[in-house]
Amino acid sequence: MGCFECCIKCLGGVPYASLVATILCFSGVALFCGCGHVALSGTMAILETHFSTVTSDHALLTDVIQLMQYVIYGIASFFFLYGIILLAEGFYTTSAVKELHSEFKTTICGRCISGMFVFLTYILGVAWLGVFGFSAVPVFLFYNMWSSCATMRSLTANLTNIDSICVDVRQYGIIPWNATPGKACGSTLGDICNTNEFYLSYHLYIVACAGAGATVIALLIYMMATTYNFAVLKFKSREDCCTKF
Repeated sequence: MGCFECCIKCLGGVPYASLVATILCFSGVALFCGCGHVALSGTMAILETHFSTVTSDHALLTDVIQLMQYVIYGIASFFFLYGIILLAEGFYTTSAVKELHSEFKTTICGRCISGMFVFLTYILGVAWLGVFGFSAVPVFLFYNMWSSCATMRSLTANLTNIDSICVDVRQYGIIPWNATPGKACGSTLGDICNTNEFYLSYHLYIVACAGAGATVIALLIYMMATTYNFAVLKFKSREDCCTKF
């Protein structure tokens, strides 16, 4: 066998589905975690400066945001390890690898581990659908604020009644109703939309939402790959049983 044929055979043993899913998963999780962490800090700065000047009014929200930032660290670490494990599992269970290693044998433990990956990947896929939906909420809130500012800047707006355009974040349940001032109107709202914190946080939330969507797609690919790998192991185990007799 020549060098070229050997390289082609080795490339045939690469689980391309798992490889693409791993790259997409790493990219999506990195975008979600990195952009989400910075966007949460920017959101907290906006709320403290313009919507809730009393620290006790948003003390619970501060704790929740800090907890979410710690959860982001855990998500990034977990998916880094989980992606590598699934990629390795794809290498060792692809049919091309079995052709390269004629002595490949399946065991009950190996089939159980593969089945566990199938189940866990399905659970993570459903969970990330919820994360994707949750990440769209701040995008919606910031879009409402941005659209209100755009209305004030539009030529059709009644400039004499600009103070009637307000954004009250208390109605979203982010801060309590007794928070001071709780809402921003007119020129104050316009100043908020012109700050770097608002512009950066808004776009980072969009990128974080896109990252969550990419992670969902990656997990869907993982689902198909792990299910196929498990089916291959089941077929190999039946083949081994048949060849014994």
